[in-house]
Amino acid sequence: MQTQIEQARQNVLTEAMRQVAQAEGIDGETIRQGVAAGHIVIPCHPGRQQRAVGIGRGLRTKVNASIGTSSDIFDIGLELRKAKAAEEEGADTLMELSTGGDLDRVRQEVLAGCRLPVGTVPLYQAFAETARRHRNPNLLDAEYLFEIIERQLADGISFMAIHCGINRFSIERLRKQGFRYGGLVSKGGTFMVSWMEYHNRENPLYEQFDRVCALMKKYDAVLSLGNGIRAGAIHDSHDRAQMAEMIINCELAEIGRGMGCQTMVEGPGHVPLDEIEGNIMLEKRMSGGSPYYVLGPLPADSGAGYDHITAAIGAANSARHGADLICYITPAEHLALPNEDDVREGVRATRLAARIGDIAKYPDRRDLEKRVALARRDSDWQEHFGLLMFPEKALQIRRSRMPENEVTCTMCGDFCAMERGHALFAGDIAGDKVREKGGVCQVTAAQP
Repeated sequence: MQTQIEQARQNVLTEAMRQVAQAEGIDGETIRQGVAAGHIVIPCHPGRQQRAVGIGRGLRTKVNASIGTSSDIFDIGLELRKAKAAEEEGADTLMELSTGGDLDRVRQEVLAGCRLPVGTVPLYQAFAETARRHRNPNLLDAEYLFEIIERQLADGISFMAIHCGINRFSIERLRKQGFRYGGLVSKGGTFMVSWMEYHNRENPLYEQFDRVCALMKKYDAVLSLGNGIRAGAIHDSHDRAQMAEMIINCELAEIGRGMGCQTMVEGPGHVPLDEIEGNIMLEKRMSGGSPYYVLGPLPADSGAGYDHITAAIGAANSARHGADLICYITPAEHLALPNEDDVREGVRATRLAARIGDIAKYPDRRDLEKRVALARRDSDWQEHFGLLMFPEKALQIRRSRMPENEVTCTMCGDFCAMERGHALFAGDIAGDKVREKGGVCQVTAAQP
């Protein structure tokens, strides 16, 4: 079986590419060229009925929602409700990151219960099951890790965060710089560093990278090069250890792409606002334009309880400067395992952030915002709610505090600026010529 990138290089426009083109409103040939160049990836497992989602250059910034059990909370029903909530709220992809309970079962049930492309971090299962069996995750057999990768792919996983960029060189940078303010925050990354130190061996995922790519190609899955040494505090952003791993991941992305494997690179968790643009520029330049999967990012460390808002600020800036896939953050980040409500809030905040970034990234795609403004100006509430990203929430708020004059709202009541503006410029508004041309709403105000 040929991968999407291999077919694209042979001038084949696949069904998945057609679906992406239709969803994005972009010519199919543009999608094919982007896939062939490795600037667009499509996580779409050939053996599973799911939505084809394009991630990369020129496309809408996508949102990922992560779910999964922990060693403290194992409830498959809860995870299925979280997966459903993420899909209902408009997430584009889902990561199943369980570490507690029957890991094969929860993954298989999540795959059966949603139509989103699903990703995993195979190191989680490999180390979790080794810890249960031997009471020491460092006793992981490298062959068992590759067995887990293929088992998950065979189940229908469409993309995987695999920590190939952690090697002896990057660990030495961490040691020589004197550790960190935020320590190590990636579960998979920390386990792999511990395993390498325990055995005094190289990371088998780096050492046998061709084997990783061969498995991903077998199932046409997207290899997401995991950010296992990402910064967990803004004071660690772009330290030598993080940059060493980033350089290696970008290099591996190019190598994997050359082997016919769809690849993308994962980015930092905590990074101050003024460094986001530079971070994305570095990834794009060093990887040859590979799609960038950004975790958050969080531009402050002090917002626990509202980290979905902290991350939304970082996400909007990331999308603005070229990030392609944003992993959501929920209000529970740094505090607890997210519940269903946390998932909904996280997806909504991140979707809005991605939309804000796309408005800046693609100035020619602002028609929706213009139509919302016109409906608000004209107090056309039905049109207004129909255009919003979250109409149910907006309706709920309005109906809970309805004004006497239904044209207005209770924010201004009798002093409604919109209503007064209509009275002052009634002739101009009546003379507005609104027409549809080429699918774009154009407004020409009448001359006084």
